[in-house]
Amino acid sequence: MNNQTIAFIGGGNMARSLIGGLIADGFPPQRIRVAEPDADQRGELAGAFGVHVTGDNLEAARGADGVVLAVKPQVIRDVAAEIGPQAAADGAVVISIAAGIREADLSRWLGEGLPVVRVMPNTPSLVQSGATALYANARVSEQQRSLAESLMRAVGLTCWLDDESLMDAVTAVSGSGPAYFFLLMELMEDAGERLGLPRQTARLLTLQTALGAAKMALESEDDPARLRQRVTSPGGTTEQALQCLEDGGMRDLVDRALRAAAERAGELGDELGRS
Repeated sequence: MNNQTIAFIGGGNMARSLIGGLIADGFPPQRIRVAEPDADQRGELAGAFGVHVTGDNLEAARGADGVVLAVKPQVIRDVAAEIGPQAAADGAVVISIAAGIREADLSRWLGEGLPVVRVMPNTPSLVQSGATALYANARVSEQQRSLAESLMRAVGLTCWLDDESLMDAVTAVSGSGPAYFFLLMELMEDAGERLGLPRQTARLLTLQTALGAAKMALESEDDPARLRQRVTSPGGTTEQALQCLEDGGMRDLVDRALRAAAERAGELGDELGRS
């Protein structure tokens, strides 16, 4: 991968995270180009990473092996129409991290026949702890799949989907998922403070507990249900707390929440495809 060139169209937070992750993994900064309309951001990107920056999308895309569309969904149609012919001429794979934009719509705007990878990262990618799902159309080669996967592995875990329709479920689980955990942390902090803990102590205990639980789940061969059972002693404090959550309908509430998120993801995909 280190002999390939990657162009980023858009230099916002997610692009910066990906660029930083790539360079930390040993990818040469001279093989990274960034098109960014804001002159101040261009200066920051060049200073922080030593990459080539420009205000011209076509200049960045020209000759690249992979073109990463890191712009807002509302402007991606115009950007795709602009860079599509250049990407086709270069045989580049187009990698979209724009939330909600479906492969069929993106391919139509780019011009039919291009290899396209649709990517759904989440915000922990900003701290190299992301969870990303990828979907490739039939025109993406194994080498291009490898490039897209290496790009996203620079900021966390990756998994491939064979069915693009599952992206709505991915959006509900991992795309929106960090907010669910932030809410639980917020509620635990509030409850800890009401129990008498200083706010900062409640926060530190909550955050470290969340980190530790996630680390245990990632490193264990047991699934979360088994891990929960192992730390729940009959008649103990954990059992009492979990019973309250069960009695309050937490299982059904989480199921309904994720279904609502998935349904809204589908609606947004329809809206963005028509825009």
